[in-house]
Amino acid sequence: MSLVVGLVLFAAFIAAGAVFKLYRNQWFWGVVAIIVLLCLNLLKDPGYLAIDYVDSTGRLVGNLLDIVRWAAPTMLIATGMALVIATRGIDLSVGSSMVAGGAASLQLLSAANPTSAGDAAVAVLLAILTGGAIGAVNGLLVTYVKLQPFITTLVMMMAGRGIAKVITDGQNTSATNAPFKWLVNGTVLGFPVVFLVALAVVGIVGLWVRRSAFGLVVEAIGINPKAAWMAGIRPAGILLTVYVVSGVLAALAGVFSVGSVMVVDVSKTGYQAELDAILAVVVGGTSLAGGKFSIRGALVGALLIATLDKTVLFLGVSGAATPAFKAVVIVVLCLLQSQRVRGLFARRRRRTAVETAAEPVKGSVTV
Repeated sequence: MSLVVGLVLFAAFIAAGAVFKLYRNQWFWGVVAIIVLLCLNLLKDPGYLAIDYVDSTGRLVGNLLDIVRWAAPTMLIATGMALVIATRGIDLSVGSSMVAGGAASLQLLSAANPTSAGDAAVAVLLAILTGGAIGAVNGLLVTYVKLQPFITTLVMMMAGRGIAKVITDGQNTSATNAPFKWLVNGTVLGFPVVFLVALAVVGIVGLWVRRSAFGLVVEAIGINPKAAWMAGIRPAGILLTVYVVSGVLAALAGVFSVGSVMVVDVSKTGYQAELDAILAVVVGGTSLAGGKFSIRGALVGALLIATLDKTVLFLGVSGAATPAFKAVVIVVLCLLQSQRVRGLFARRRRRTAVETAAEPVKGSVTV
């Protein structure tokens, strides 16, 4: 019996340590918010988290799978955005990179073999090259022309949709290609392919920036560019690489967006995607002042935004009130993550503890 009690206490100690370790991460409250939103949905429908198997299609279906599928594009653009923001920059052109990449891929597929996997691969590659080109222009203007990242990417935000209109002649282009559609709507072992691909890409980028010196160099440039220069770091190539990576990931997110319905809508595809990416990055703990980023946090932020979007729809919140609903949740999270707010709560707890200790015990005798 004593052995069982000891094992239970040891497990409780390990669990408490794990929770405390998570609490120290900036994205901890993002995880808490996801759990709260899921519990909110459970109150309305106790079967909200159920995952069912459909015999006719051989697929697993459920709200959780819908959430991770919905989060896939945001996971990609948030990863690129985290790297850009870590260099004290910002990329407002990710939404336009999405629509330009999606337009290029569907325009190619509209005249291709509808069952060819090779054509699908070429379409994805063309989208990536399109996004990479937009990112390269951003990087060159920021690095060599010395334009402000906000101005540069704002210009490309407008130019990207113009490029998409040129590619599609201003029309909503549709196409049919089974392998391309499977990439977005297919499943592997019950999980959406699009989510697995996004997770793999984010994991590769995360390993690249954390297992090599690249992440440290990015943070060094964001903390103090002059000090980084004096230490022998040349920021030109780093900044160019970061913006190209952001453009490539955004274009791949565009493939995911247009592939679900095989139609690219120049005015709606990727609309306000940059705002979701920035919110995901902020929720994940990346500093907007630069010098600090978290790929894992960006992933949590993307999942939170997808959960929030699905919750808004599930609860029947008016479309007009949706942005306000999202804003309230994000503001609360940012306040919980704020060092000043957390410091105020800590000081209040210490003051309460001191006042409680100073109170005389009832019934005690004072000499």
